[in-house]
Amino acid sequence: MKAMQFEVDGPIEWAEVPDVSAAPGEVVVEIAATAVNRADLLQRAGGYAPPAGESEVLGLECSGTIVELGEDVTGWSVGDEVCALLAGGGYAERAGVPTTQLLPVPAGVSLAEAAALPEAVCTVWTAIRELPLPEPGDLALVHGGSGGIGTMAIQMLRARGYRVAVTASARNHALCLSLGAELAIDYRTDDFVEVVLGATDGHGATAILDVIGADYLDRNVQALAPDGTLTVIAVQGGTQAEVDLRALMRRRVTLRAMTLRARPRTGRGSKATVIEQVREHIWPLIESGEVRPVIGATMPLTDADAAHGLMGSPQAPGGKILLVR
Repeated sequence: MKAMQFEVDGPIEWAEVPDVSAAPGEVVVEIAATAVNRADLLQRAGGYAPPAGESEVLGLECSGTIVELGEDVTGWSVGDEVCALLAGGGYAERAGVPTTQLLPVPAGVSLAEAAALPEAVCTVWTAIRELPLPEPGDLALVHGGSGGIGTMAIQMLRARGYRVAVTASARNHALCLSLGAELAIDYRTDDFVEVVLGATDGHGATAILDVIGADYLDRNVQALAPDGTLTVIAVQGGTQAEVDLRALMRRRVTLRAMTLRARPRTGRGSKATVIEQVREHIWPLIESGEVRPVIGATMPLTDADAAHGLMGSPQAPGGKILLVR
């Protein structure tokens, strides 16, 4: 079979690789589409290796059709259309996937579009599932609101009952507002702390979902409401920061950090648990149309190099970049 291969900081090329087969408890999926995530760009730059034993091929999600069943597989059949959460392997013709990381393609979503769902939905779900149900007027702040994670976070937080504010470039404000955000803050020109405090009569955001990390840590704490929760899911703005612990204590802040890729396949805190919860709690919202994948661009899988360039550029579209075969 073929997959996109690369050397660190070199081009990505469509090349022959060993075929995949279905291990016990796995299926082989003939891939129809995958999606670009920032983790792909980091891995390509040599900074984000896959967990031990997982595929070295880029790609953290895919959609396609089951073409092979491993031993002990029940509940799935050859020919089923699925999407899947991967630890690697999406930029390829086929991928071996544990059944515990499979999801059916939701009604009303095309096979290709479904590739944009697993990573974003599962990431946002892990970040918000333990948040308390909001009280009237409670505001959640989402940084990077126009990205693949951000566009999904807006919708899922709105479905949970939160008012939503986002930081995003001005050209993507209309997209964020169309998805249900109440406030769109230009991170280049506006002070998000002032905007959030002004929109909440000085109370602050009940929850903040952060993809920036170190550069925003101090201001995120300033923008939080008493008993608020800050969840860091990416560190685009650095990994090292100082924080005044007294400020956390005064506000009784909960500071959380998490990643999805490194979770074990099964057991406590596993991908299997996340997938099961997403299918129960979020898939119905997608099938009803309350939550939907947001596709910013669709490109051939063999143009992955150009897709990475687009994601890393000032012209990056809002939503996901799909790579289709």
